[in-house]
Amino acid sequence: MQRYPLFVAVSLGLFAGVTVSTTSAETSPLEQQLKDLESFQVIAHRGASGHAPESSMAALELAYEWEADYLELDIQLTSDGELVAFHDDTLERTSNGEGRINDYTLAELKDLDTGSWFNDAYPDLADDAFIGTEILTLEEVFNRFGQDARYYLETKSPQLNPGVEAALVKLLEAYDMINTGRVLIQSFDQQSLLKIHALNADIPLIQLVWYSPDEKNEARLTEWTGVTPGPEEITNEDFLAVAEYAVGLGTNYLYDGEEVINESFVRQAQENGLAVHIYTVNGTDEMQQLIDWGVNGLFTDYPDRLSELVE
Repeated sequence: MQRYPLFVAVSLGLFAGVTVSTTSAETSPLEQQLKDLESFQVIAHRGASGHAPESSMAALELAYEWEADYLELDIQLTSDGELVAFHDDTLERTSNGEGRINDYTLAELKDLDTGSWFNDAYPDLADDAFIGTEILTLEEVFNRFGQDARYYLETKSPQLNPGVEAALVKLLEAYDMINTGRVLIQSFDQQSLLKIHALNADIPLIQLVWYSPDEKNEARLTEWTGVTPGPEEITNEDFLAVAEYAVGLGTNYLYDGEEVINESFVRQAQENGLAVHIYTVNGTDEMQQLIDWGVNGLFTDYPDRLSELVE
């Protein structure tokens, strides 16, 4: 699938958050991954989750078939220390279970049905094959797609998943996903990303941010965790501080239908060494607008739609 290069200001040297070791004049797989981030990336949000239950093998298979650049998943820990792909902190929305996912063993979670809810929520897309869908371990995902896919993994709610960083890095190393340029790690939690960086400085990181009106002053935008100032107040130094450990910024661009960032924000981030990925964009008009802004990638539930726009 051809990609349009969308920014030229970022070179490998500007991705300061990643230490790349190579003794060869040839481009290493990890260097190639960083270079690819200069071009547009189709990021399949929980797989092709507009077509099949989120984070399911069916959704991942579709995204893979449609040649998405990254399979995106939220990673959590079971009570017995297994890494699983599941978005919510609690089970109710996308399974027939209840309570916190972290309170259950993998065996207990495997007994749940994480597909029937999709048939109920989207009857036009219902498929009997989704009934009884099992929660996936990250190891199962790697065993299926291996080095044939790239993975965009979030350390989800790290305060509820103590030890998730060490467990994730251990598995990535065991499956040789880092030096082969197969993985990005994302988080809203800056400390979680810094833990990942301390464990293995070669892993490319994405700092997630969420911009919304300040509760005390709706005319002023703030970032949810305080990792940056609001878009109207952000400086080159603020972007550079993120670029010390991360190769990119994952951000919303709308809040309640109103834009919270603009093309100037995107350019400024890129000029300070950060790729810009926008979540989660499903309408083709919005996709095209952001492509025209020059963003480096979009999270979408419909990778098929997005791929058609950037072919």
